[in-house]
Amino acid sequence: MPRPTADDAPHRLPLSAMLEQLAQDESRERIAVGDLLAALGDRALAALLFVFAFPNVLPMPPGTSAILGAPLVFLAAQLAFGLKPWLPKVIASRSMARADFAQLIVRVAPWLARAERLLKPRWSALAAPPMEYLIGLLCLLLSVIVLLPVPLGNMLPALAVSLFALGVLERDGVWVIAGAAVSVVAAVVVSGVVWAMVKGAVYFATQVLGLGG
Repeated sequence: MPRPTADDAPHRLPLSAMLEQLAQDESRERIAVGDLLAALGDRALAALLFVFAFPNVLPMPPGTSAILGAPLVFLAAQLAFGLKPWLPKVIASRSMARADFAQLIVRVAPWLARAERLLKPRWSALAAPPMEYLIGLLCLLLSVIVLLPVPLGNMLPALAVSLFALGVLERDGVWVIAGAAVSVVAAVVVSGVVWAMVKGAVYFATQVLGLGG
């Protein structure tokens, strides 16, 4: 059965409104990753990819990337192979206080609402299978980079995943192209940072510790 897309339910709530409703649900003390999966499962993998990717673009409290970053790898792999969204229990059970989640959504929702006004189906072949599977593979590689302990190395890859996700969600090829462009920039920046870290470690080992003989 094909996954639902933006064209399947033209009158449904925007993704930003759905997230705000979840954040304002006072019957919950905590919001688990599994709660997001249940609430957004009918919005396709792309919606979930955005939800877990975009917070990594913004300055967030310590530990946020650990909660929201790990699902990216699983979800991107499922997009690459055309599977339905699923997360292992060890990830789905991770949670944060609803108040903290609400603060997160307050920061994310305005950006998402602006994007929703700009998104529209165009150049749809770039955002539909089989290109969708290639996008999933690129998102998988970018998601792995997000999880690496590289200083400021997760922001650009997370932004690229967010653009890809919105492009796939609304079948907007322009946003897919933007995601590809940011991916190239992210690869250059992250590789430069990693190379500088390696050179710094080698210098420290040889010149400071005298390990090079």
